[in-house]
Amino acid sequence: MTARPQKRTIPGAPIFDSEAARRGYALNKMCYSFNSKANRDEFVRDEVAYCRKFGLNGAQIEAIVTRDVLGLIRVGGGVYFLGKLAGGVLGLDMQDIGALQTGVSKEEFKAKLVAAGH
Repeated sequence: MTARPQKRTIPGAPIFDSEAARRGYALNKMCYSFNSKANRDEFVRDEVAYCRKFGLNGAQIEAIVTRDVLGLIRVGGGVYFLGKLAGGVLGLDMQDIGALQTGVSKEEFKAKLVAAGH
């Protein structure tokens, strides 16, 4: 019998592994649906009903409603799928998401990028 490798961890960063994929399946499936404009429009009309249509749990719905992008990652959201929600529905760009992840304003985040030579 082969020993199972120890889970990889990065302090402060949730890892998207098979466990997270299972936990976030409904959330990621919903986000994938945003490839369709009709689905994006339906979501905007009633977010909670749309989330329930896909079987999201309470923590996932709460993270959607409060726009808690980091919370969405913690409840199993994959960044590829969350990008469809963040960009396609909420109108957030990568700098908005970077600011949310680092706990600073978008302008402060942009200044950090410039200071780092990016």
